[in-house]
Amino acid sequence: MKVDLPAALAQIAPPAKETGKSEKAARDFESVLLTSLFDSLQKTFGWDAEDSTPGASDYRLMGTRALAEAIAAGGGIGIAQFILSHLPVTKVSGKS
Repeated sequence: MKVDLPAALAQIAPPAKETGKSEKAARDFESVLLTSLFDSLQKTFGWDAEDSTPGASDYRLMGTRALAEAIAAGGGIGIAQFILSHLPVTKVSGKS
């Protein structure tokens, strides 16, 4: 069975729209937290924890980061929205 990851993610959450700096920062923060969580879970439950191939841990971390960034970009698990809901709303006025 062949699975197309981008198509599967598009079905789960709508594509990310253009966002401001605070939304991007909140998503990036959520991505960092998810990367840390997934990395520790993989080390705890990983079946290939004793792999001594040079660069194997770096390669696994790259995959973990990509997964966390994709989840955060697709809406995440709510951490970014929680952060944004607690930020003060500021209005930007433009000068003519």
